[in-house]
Amino acid sequence: MSSSSRIVRRAMRGVSSVCLVASLALSGAALSCGKPPPPTTANVKAGDLPPEGDWSGVFFSPLYGHLHLVKEGGAVSGKWRTQSGDKWGELHGEVTGDLLKFKWVEYKIGMVGPGATTEGRGYFKYYVPPGENVNHEIKGEWGLERSEVGNRWEAIRQRNMLPDLGSVRPDETERVNMPDEWDSSGSPQGEKPAKSGPTSDEDK
Repeated sequence: MSSSSRIVRRAMRGVSSVCLVASLALSGAALSCGKPPPPTTANVKAGDLPPEGDWSGVFFSPLYGHLHLVKEGGAVSGKWRTQSGDKWGELHGEVTGDLLKFKWVEYKIGMVGPGATTEGRGYFKYYVPPGENVNHEIKGEWGLERSEVGNRWEAIRQRNMLPDLGSVRPDETERVNMPDEWDSSGSPQGEKPAKSGPTSDEDK
């Protein structure tokens, strides 16, 4: 074999090695950049409801206003109106001990069309802090569409207030394109909701 042939072969082996290293580096970069999809289900487990706990009540949040909850058997229905007064919503779910998982829908008052409603899922855990004469709390999250996580929702139970679901829904002068019933799947009948969401912490 001539010296020129040996030089050419060595050069080709060098090019192949460089290409292999480059390919491995690019593959590693692709793998490192790839992120798993965000979770859509809350990583929470049901426990026992505190002896003095009661899901039926009114729970206040500075952002979401007064949330009225009514428990009947294992089912809970609720309604709220934001502190700004421009939105109201309702939720329906099932309780297991101190855990409530629900579907929700929120309506923008005075709007019509696909952007007028938003829906999703969420959960609450019921807490009674240690001590005497303490306020009961619910803490959880809500998410868009089939997700039940992503946005915090915490509220304090209001003393001497009874839940009144009918008091939350806007009167006839405010209602626009709002469904009257929920279908069997627990979703409101009417327009398909837009991909926005209830007022979040970022809207403060």
